[in-house]
Amino acid sequence: HNVRIDGFDFGNSPREFAEGDPSGSTLVLTTTNGTRAIVSAAAHADTVLVGSLANLTACAATAARTARQAKGDVLVQCAGVVGQFAIDDAYTAGRFVSELRVWLAEWEPSDAAQAAEAIAAAFSSAAEGLGASQSARNLRDADLADDVRYCAREGVLDIVPTVGDVDGDGALI
Repeated sequence: HNVRIDGFDFGNSPREFAEGDPSGSTLVLTTTNGTRAIVSAAAHADTVLVGSLANLTACAATAARTARQAKGDVLVQCAGVVGQFAIDDAYTAGRFVSELRVWLAEWEPSDAAQAAEAIAAAFSSAAEGLGASQSARNLRDADLADDVRYCAREGVLDIVPTVGDVDGDGALI
């Protein structure tokens, strides 16, 4: 419910994390939906990259290079919200499809990828696309409206997290 859990250093706000001091030898990051999506993807794919609008360009370029080297496919997977469709995820997936078309001209997007791309094209900006979602309404209700604009920044990071391993209990390593 967008509230920091007792005992945690940071709460739900990405701005809080970015403005804080997440230094140390170990970082444990968990999300309601993203963690499940990453664990699920790792069970089915050789390489799992973690992307957002913030690392859109770097992640799409890395995915394209990885797919070419492996002669494999690219799957853009959304986390959703408790297993349900989320417009902010669909918008972001659509932006990834558009960016992947730049890096992988030979790529044949699926119907779902094309639908996500159409959803993204329906909005004039990332702030508008993310802002139309229930997630954004929840953030606004929690007085975290600035987080929507913060998350709408595109291509500002060159870092592309890659899942190393998932243990038998589903924990990311």
